[in-house]
Amino acid sequence: MYWDVVLSQLHYLIPEESKHGTFVGKIAQDLGLDIGEINSRMLHIVSRDEKEYFQVNLQNGILFVKETIDREVQCPDSPFCIIPLQVIVDRPVQMYRVDVEIEDINDNSPVFSSSVTNLVISEVRPAGSRFRLKGAADPDLGTNSITNYELSASDYFTLDFQKYVNQIRSLEVVLKKSLDREKQSVHNLTLTAYDGGKPRLSGTTHIIVNVEDFNDNAPVFDQPFYQCSVNENAVNGTLVFKLNATDLDEGRNGEILYEFSNMALTEANKLFSLNQNTGEIKVNGVLDFETKHIYEIQVDAIDNGDLKLVGHCKVLVTVVDVNDNPPEMMVTSLSVPVSEDAPQGTTVAIISVHDKDSGLNGKVHCSISEPSPFKVNPAFMGDFSLTVNGPLDREMKDEYEVIITAKDEGSPSLSTSKTLKIDISDANDNAPRFIQSVETIFIKENNSPGSHIYTASASDPDSGQNSFITYSIRERTIDGIPISSYISINPENGKVFALVSFDHEQIAYFQCHIKATDAGLRALSSNLTLNVFIEDINDNAPTFTPLHSALTIKASRSAEPGHLITKVKAVDLDSGYNAWTFYKLKDFGGSGKSPFTIAHQTGEITLKRSFTDSDNDEYRLHVVAQDHGEPAMTTEAQIVIYVVESGEELKFDNQETKTNSYEFSDANVYLVVAICVISSIFLITLIVFSVLRWQKYRDEVNELKENYKICSNTGGSWMYSQHTQYQISSNSLRPKSDLIVFTPNNSQTPGTEEQVNPQGVILNSAYK
Repeated sequence: MYWDVVLSQLHYLIPEESKHGTFVGKIAQDLGLDIGEINSRMLHIVSRDEKEYFQVNLQNGILFVKETIDREVQCPDSPFCIIPLQVIVDRPVQMYRVDVEIEDINDNSPVFSSSVTNLVISEVRPAGSRFRLKGAADPDLGTNSITNYELSASDYFTLDFQKYVNQIRSLEVVLKKSLDREKQSVHNLTLTAYDGGKPRLSGTTHIIVNVEDFNDNAPVFDQPFYQCSVNENAVNGTLVFKLNATDLDEGRNGEILYEFSNMALTEANKLFSLNQNTGEIKVNGVLDFETKHIYEIQVDAIDNGDLKLVGHCKVLVTVVDVNDNPPEMMVTSLSVPVSEDAPQGTTVAIISVHDKDSGLNGKVHCSISEPSPFKVNPAFMGDFSLTVNGPLDREMKDEYEVIITAKDEGSPSLSTSKTLKIDISDANDNAPRFIQSVETIFIKENNSPGSHIYTASASDPDSGQNSFITYSIRERTIDGIPISSYISINPENGKVFALVSFDHEQIAYFQCHIKATDAGLRALSSNLTLNVFIEDINDNAPTFTPLHSALTIKASRSAEPGHLITKVKAVDLDSGYNAWTFYKLKDFGGSGKSPFTIAHQTGEITLKRSFTDSDNDEYRLHVVAQDHGEPAMTTEAQIVIYVVESGEELKFDNQETKTNSYEFSDANVYLVVAICVISSIFLITLIVFSVLRWQKYRDEVNELKENYKICSNTGGSWMYSQHTQYQISSNSLRPKSDLIVFTPNNSQTPGTEEQVNPQGVILNSAYK
């Protein structure tokens, strides 16, 4: 939220005693505000005084008088009466300074303090003698105050008054010629005071002059006007000034006593004391510069004659300000909470500071006592703004207590402090976070559809809706099938469910990306990469490779023990131990007299003893292929072996050789392609598993290599089978060209000529 402090001033002038509802000014129009917005922006007026003299009509933006103002009450001692106002609007905050000057009207008549004034004048007073009169009082100002005095017609007296700064400062009756008590002992005069207003108002007093023939020399001060100063914190008894008056008379008539004039202000009489004999003026009360800083004291010097004569002087006492008032602070506008993404310069509060002292004692500076992301800026006279001065982070600190100190420049300086509690509101500035960006899980194949396989969990340090997280899976395809067909996620709690029953032989690994998104107005998100491996279980029995129909294997009756009769091969679609197959012969008779034996690992059927005349001409062998899974699964194939004489065998073998020559060439090509494919799959699988599960399965793999000398994968089984086959073939009596077909762990069998047949076996070179 942005606050801008606009420096602007308006000055209005209205007469005092204006009634309620009197038009002051079109304040909205003068300030450039839209009348349609002042109501919604909550335009209001703040005044230092407790009374609210003015009010704004929020319908038309006109400032009018709410309460009648008497200038003489509001500004009794000031030549100018100005009421300062603060006009504040919100959203954004703008502040204006408006001054309303109260114009004086002539609503007070001059008034004398007494209706009768007595003067005693010696008849020996020469012409030109002056006698001070107490003037009238008029609380109005300027031309509305007293501008003229008139004295009734007299042959002996005339009126003289002097103006200073357009105000009558002294009023005296001047004797035009000497008095003669014997002719007239009493003179009655009328003194009239006029102001300059329209209509002109007046006030009168009667002057009674008694003529006495006594002491003819009055005391005289060495100067008629004195100026002095005193500190406002001066204690009682502090000397302010010492007066000096002289009297040309001698004896009693020359003895002088000093007294405050009866025309002096009563307030001055209470705050100062005058020594009658020495003329010393001293402090006799508590002075306060902020209440009044100039006092005018009128002192009379009175002789001790029978008819006392009086000399007059005026003492102007200036009270010197001392720093005795601490600054006063008031928060006129406060906008909390503050958003944590508020830019630098955003206004948080407006503070008005006032110090009753003057000069440097009243000059105030505001500051923040502790390091804070806020600072105080001066606006205009007496006002300061609290603004953002640094980055805010609700997650690190959500509340500040800012101590603002206002300190003046006096000596010693005085200060006052105010604590503002500022709450920081949250902004969506943090994306959801996963503990790890990559996770790996393992699922056993043939799982139940709808089973829970993983729970994604992300955290967001924001608050409210900015921390509410929803989860989703980024759409992608696996072998052309959308990933949403395999798994789903609960958007509220992040639980991942398997929608299908996985088959390791169809898909062994896939990757999905889980997205966590918060609910902020500007939503933020992060991703989790989930690697899913489908673990194999023993759900496929070994399968013998397919055979042609009506196959017959012939063995020479003269063959020696160890002669290779044929070789069988079974493949298992599973992997690892579940695909490791061994072979055995099923003995139905239980006698164990069969002349044949089979290698458990390679499936090679060899002659374990020489044929005898008692041996049968035909043998039906039942070969069992069994894997190492738990539980173990088996499959069975039948091989028919005819025992023939040597000549018949040779003729048959030549025919076999011609037949197999072509097939062996095709088989070699097929074998090379299969080796390349399986090697590629093996390398990719090995790299992935080595990176993700090396530490976990290192000991297990080493143990498997040591105990079984094979790898727990498809490529390892093939390498072991090839190694064993090479050793056995190299030891046979005559060269053989056996074909070993390896089928990778998937549902498709390479080649177009052979199909998977559970009852099939692998033949020698005579039969494919």
